[in-house]
Amino acid sequence: MKMTGNTILVTGGTSGIGRALAKAFHDRGNRVIVTGRRQALLDQITAGRPGLIGMPLDLDDPSSLPRLSADMRARFPELNVLIANAGISRAEDMTDDGWNTSDAEAIVETNILGVLRVTAAFLPAVKKQQNATIIATGSNLAFVPRADFPTYCASKAFLHSWLQSLRHQLRRIPVEVLELAPPYVQTELTGARQASDERAMPLPAYIAEVMQLLELRVHPRDEVLVERDRARRWAEREGRYETTFAAMNPS
Repeated sequence: MKMTGNTILVTGGTSGIGRALAKAFHDRGNRVIVTGRRQALLDQITAGRPGLIGMPLDLDDPSSLPRLSADMRARFPELNVLIANAGISRAEDMTDDGWNTSDAEAIVETNILGVLRVTAAFLPAVKKQQNATIIATGSNLAFVPRADFPTYCASKAFLHSWLQSLRHQLRRIPVEVLELAPPYVQTELTGARQASDERAMPLPAYIAEVMQLLELRVHPRDEVLVERDRARRWAEREGRYETTFAAMNPS
């Protein structure tokens, strides 16, 4: 993708990887629009950054996405990059007699249907532009799951497969379709403890490596994999799947 002079929409851009990507692209001379549910966070990220715009989006509100889409068409018809980043993660204990599907349904609603709905809303505009790009945030847990986060991992496996089909269908338009598959990163995706977990990759280091890979166009199969991603990505191909799964999911 082109690294400067874009108009970029980042969903889920008020925290974690989305927020850091929004700032990194803004620092490189792009107009960046971030979405989120909480106006206070939108105001916080855009403060002192001309060209970084916050717009509300609540995917649980059926009227929110159509309203955002209409506002974007009116204000930013030159939109050429969509970063579908919004996602949630929750642990699930399916051995518990009280287990039900409420958390799983919420994850599917946000991580799968949210990405599909956002893509459907903005693809017609994006594909008309030069240097059009769609980026979706997956996870390297799509390739070897953590069994205590079953639906989260499965939602990212869905995105990995779906993005391949989207990429193939858009190949002649053309729209570049990229997949981020982050390792365990210091964000609050699973709670405050993750943000300071020494086992997790520091967020600035992750973003710096992603931006370097994008700048150098080092992303075979259009998968943007930092060094920490690669062992898990190729565990099955290299005959390490069972060992890797066992290390991640001790009995």
